[in-house]
Amino acid sequence: MHRSSLIIASVAAALLALPAMAQPGPGMGAGAGMAAGGGAGPGMRAATDCTAATNPEQCKARQEAHQKVLEACRGKRGAERRQCMHAQAQKTDCSQASNPQQCELRKQAYAACQDQVGPAFKRCVQEKMPPVDCSKSVDPARCAQHQKARELCKDKSGPEHRQCLRDALAPGK
Repeated sequence: MHRSSLIIASVAAALLALPAMAQPGPGMGAGAGMAAGGGAGPGMRAATDCTAATNPEQCKARQEAHQKVLEACRGKRGAERRQCMHAQAQKTDCSQASNPQQCELRKQAYAACQDQVGPAFKRCVQEKMPPVDCSKSVDPARCAQHQKARELCKDKSGPEHRQCLRDALAPGK
């Protein structure tokens, strides 16, 4: 009798401990990174450190504008959120952008592709955007290299696209 009650007590203790072992630890699970106000959801990067940027004021302005867009669309889901994000993108003030002409062209591409989602949206925007004029770039050779890589990888999406860009831009690594 004593041995069987010991076995039953051990099994009960193990079963009661299972839910506690399945709980995420500190810094893991849903909401990780959200407590700090990062606002980064699944698949989103953490905020860039603007002190290391070449133009810290512009970096801060971009982050503040992005934060306003996120606030305006907070609580919306699915198609409603997508529509809100597109509407906010159309309100962007391109006069403050480092390249106002490119900003306006991007707004036009976003408007033309607003009924697309995910990779189809990205592909549509890339198709609608005219090629960059590398003669006006700070580093024309690097700009041309990036244009060539974009053209080479335009048919890929997601991780395959990123890997293609890496291979094209840094073939020796």
